[in-house]
Amino acid sequence: MGNHRNALVAAVRQELAEARGAARVVLAEAETARGEAQTRRQLVRDAYSTCLNQLAEARDSARRDIQRRFQFESSRLAGNVRQLAARNATGAAGLPWRMWSPTEPEPGARPGLLRIGTLTLDDTAALPALVPFLDAAHVNLDGPAETADGVITGLLLRALGTTRPGDVELTVYDPEYLGGTLASFAPLGISFVGPGGLGPALDELVEHICRVNETVLAGEYQSLADLTAATPGPRPEPWRVVVLLADSATTEELTNAQRAQLDRIVRTGVSCGVHLLVRGLELAEHPTVRRLQVRDQTATCDITGDLEIRLDPAPPADRVAAFCRATAERLRAGPPPARLSDLEPREFWAESSAHGLVAPVGDSTDGSLIEVPLGDDPPHALIGGPSGSGKTNLLYAWLAALSTRYGPEELALYLLDFKEGVSFARFVPGPRDPGWLPQVRLAGINVNGDREFGLAMLRHLSEELRTRAQAAKRFDASKLAELRAEDPDGHWPRIVAVIDEFQVLLAGRDAVADEAVALLEDLARRGRSQGIHLILASQDVSGIEALWGRSGLIGQFTLRIALPKARRILADDNLAAAVIPRFHAVVNAQSGASGANQIVRLPDAGDRLVWRSLQRRLWRDRPDGCEEPRLFDGDAVPLLPESCRPAGPVPSAAHPVGSSPGAVLGERIDVAARPARLRLGRMPGRNLAVLGTRTDEACDILAAAALSLAAQGPAHFSIVCLDTDAARPAARLIAELPSADWCDALPETTLLDVPHYVIGYALDAGADQSVLRRLVTEGPEQRTHVLGWWRSVARLRDSLGGLGARLDPIGAWVALDVQGADLAPLYPQPGGPAWYPRTRRALFFDRSVHRTPEVIVPYEVNSDHT
Repeated sequence: MGNHRNALVAAVRQELAEARGAARVVLAEAETARGEAQTRRQLVRDAYSTCLNQLAEARDSARRDIQRRFQFESSRLAGNVRQLAARNATGAAGLPWRMWSPTEPEPGARPGLLRIGTLTLDDTAALPALVPFLDAAHVNLDGPAETADGVITGLLLRALGTTRPGDVELTVYDPEYLGGTLASFAPLGISFVGPGGLGPALDELVEHICRVNETVLAGEYQSLADLTAATPGPRPEPWRVVVLLADSATTEELTNAQRAQLDRIVRTGVSCGVHLLVRGLELAEHPTVRRLQVRDQTATCDITGDLEIRLDPAPPADRVAAFCRATAERLRAGPPPARLSDLEPREFWAESSAHGLVAPVGDSTDGSLIEVPLGDDPPHALIGGPSGSGKTNLLYAWLAALSTRYGPEELALYLLDFKEGVSFARFVPGPRDPGWLPQVRLAGINVNGDREFGLAMLRHLSEELRTRAQAAKRFDASKLAELRAEDPDGHWPRIVAVIDEFQVLLAGRDAVADEAVALLEDLARRGRSQGIHLILASQDVSGIEALWGRSGLIGQFTLRIALPKARRILADDNLAAAVIPRFHAVVNAQSGASGANQIVRLPDAGDRLVWRSLQRRLWRDRPDGCEEPRLFDGDAVPLLPESCRPAGPVPSAAHPVGSSPGAVLGERIDVAARPARLRLGRMPGRNLAVLGTRTDEACDILAAAALSLAAQGPAHFSIVCLDTDAARPAARLIAELPSADWCDALPETTLLDVPHYVIGYALDAGADQSVLRRLVTEGPEQRTHVLGWWRSVARLRDSLGGLGARLDPIGAWVALDVQGADLAPLYPQPGGPAWYPRTRRALFFDRSVHRTPEVIVPYEVNSDHT
């Protein structure tokens, strides 16, 4: 029993010891786990604190970045808004009142936005607060009357200050103060509607909208603004601005019919140029209604949402009154004359000339542009007016309008000025401006002494007419439009030939005048169907009278333009030209008959800077292949072309020559500026006599002939100078022809392998007459030719044997200061040619080629004559 108890106690003790050991192990493990957990908790707390700090830093950094980006984007967007505001509210529409002044819009420009105050966004500078009005919206204001009336006054002043006088008609309904609220606008002729007059006023507005809408729809436009943009000149209808300053009684008394009319105006008014500016009355909901909730110097708008607008103060009353008085004075004076830029189309070179030319030359007294046609009817124009009446200015304006509408492929201009001046010089390249008017094909200036050039231009146009007539016949076309339709690849622009002071061309009873009249009659009669039009202008009544005796010619000029005090342009019973003021003209397309007058106010088209700017723009846009125009200046001396000078030493070896060499004597007076040539073949008489006492010109003719011959191939030259006055030009010729012989006397005739040219200076000053006669008689058949200078026909006759001598060995001559009668011995017709000598002009006759002599311009071979 005792042993059993002891064993049991020992077993229990053993188990307890084991249990305590296990508990101690578990406790130790728990303590370890607890320590680890505490460590982890501390780590988590530390990490949490670190994360909080990092998140705070990231949040602060992101906030700063967002603020920077917000400020940058705000500044950028604010700048964009300012730029847009500056573009859409220019001048008087957007300037603060301290800087405000009226600004007249450019032609064709549409109304922009109008400033009412400023918007402030955080740290950005104040932005202009703008609202649409003309051609865009009605404006409905709600709030204190005094503040709202200030906004209305500002809107009206800005709208009036950005439009032309008379383009806005103002109607005011103000039953409380009977129009006193906007009394400062009274000088403009405001229509005030009193109490009880609102109904009739609304009815009249609806009728006006119906009339305008019919006009707009007839032209297939969406609105009056579109019709105005497509119509040149002033607005066909002014804007109608109706200011309704309603009170509580007005709202209560408004009938259903009046409300219906008001709603109709809200729906259709903007497209017809009718705008409501309303305070104290709620307008119907419509996209064209802009609402302003006005408070004390602040407002909100349905365009800007919750953004607060700081309103501009009302404009100073004295400034409003001064503006209205000045505008009223301009209205009484009428619109100013059109500017040259007003004649320009919105798009350059967009018109076709197939059926005619139409371009404005000025405007009427109401500001609408007056267009002048040229086509089948009327085909040609006659312009007249005394000196100083503005003829050149009219031509400039007409040419500007034509050249901006019709490109070089549609219009070709030929310009000729017979008065002493350079009116058309601005259209061709100059020393300071290389540009030219792309439509100009030819311009003649300072040609008052060169009627032959006018004749050459008419011949050129006659040849063009013949070419077009043949093409039309080939395509069975009777008019230019039909020819262009049948021959689209052909280049058939309309041609306008302007001849200023044309009577110079027709003056005198000579062959030039007779041929000029015949060519003009043919061009005037047949040119209309082939797109060739003539514009003849004169400042002398005798010039106009030069046409009256030629009924076949004057009858074609049905378009008449008379400047102030012009005579004989219009019909005898038409006195309009006698009463019009300066800078005006009478345009009459019915041969000057009374009742067909249009009074035109001409713009100032003579400003060279304005013209240069326009011409440079046209020149830069010229199409590829547009050729530089031919300029003939009667005061300029042409230089010998480089192609007529030898490129090196003249070869002496014989080479076959395909044709007779041609000696260049000067420039022909024609459209192509071709050189006048004398063919020197192996036929009798192939010699040249230069006749006259003008040493410089005679030496230039001989030098030009010699150099041009040397440039054509192998030749031998003998230079004979018998006058000291010609020694220097002769020496210069030797310098350019180093292989030439310098001879103190005429050489004998010798048969050479190459042509032999004897260049004789002053052969009447001591040449051996027998040798000379052998040279001119026998030389050409042996390829020896004399090109000599004699100072008179009598001396030439003496050189050839005296009074009984035959002059047949001289087959060609060039006369300088020799009268036509003195040339009779050398001329096949009795009495000699009709020739009146003038400086730097010569008369050239080659009996193997010419039936009548031709006038040439001697080239300048050396620029410093001595």
